Amino acid sequence: MGKPIRSRPRRSQRTRFTRSEISQMENLLAEKKDELDQIFFQNVTKELNAASGRAGSRAIQMEQVQKWFQSEKRNQATEVTSSPNPSEEFINISDTSLSNSAPESSSDLPKGEKVPDEMNWEFEARSSRDGAWYDVATFLTHRVLSSGELEVRVRYQGFGAEEDEWVNVKRAVRERSIPLESSECRKVAVGDLVLCFQESAEQATYYDAHVIEIQRKLHDIRGCRCLFLIQYDHDQTEEKVNLRRLCRRPAN
Repeated sequence: MGKPIRSRPRRSQRTRFTRSEISQMENLLAEKKDELDQIFFQNVTKELNAASGRAGSRAIQMEQVQKWFQSEKRNQATEVTSSPNPSEEFINISDTSLSNSAPESSSDLPKGEKVPDEMNWEFEARSSRDGAWYDVATFLTHRVLSSGELEVRVRYQGFGAEEDEWVNVKRAVRERSIPLESSECRKVAVGDLVLCFQESAEQATYYDAHVIEIQRKLHDIRGCRCLFLIQYDHDQTEEKVNLRRLCRRPAN
């Protein structure tokens, strides 16, 4: 690509939260009217680590929680609204023509193309740096390449402007995957495409995977105890995971 690859360890530190945990923190941030202090961060960290879904995973550090909230507040303060009508999932730009004279354009689009609308938490994008999927905080702008392909510049949820990236709309932008609740394990079937939270010493990110086998178990007070054998699409490795680490595609 001609650019230095972004630091994966720095990015992975900020992706150790599952989507259900991020959703929980978003709600807390929306409800919080006064200043965020150390006691608040300590309580949130304790609550997240005490959740049943955290059993067997690395403990969350208060510094990670604090950085997430601070980054989220900065993003909210600097958020760029690019869509005049946020009530629609996509902006239809079929009346716009593409100029053949320019190799790239941030204003002209191929006839019939669509740009994702600016809606928080409605879309996810696949980074070209590591092939993982990240939630989109905002679409900053768009451009059309000389090939006619449409790209958008995205800001990822929980990351600053230094991590902004151009991504291909057709291949790397899609509706956000949905976290699964304990009662929804029956919605997952062998052969399904899922988004799986892959955690290791080096990184903790979401990758596409397919379900190979399901070991159904009786649920207890902790929730779903079923195990899912999945194969990651990006490297073909297999792993047994619990439901907490899976998100389903909206079509499932």
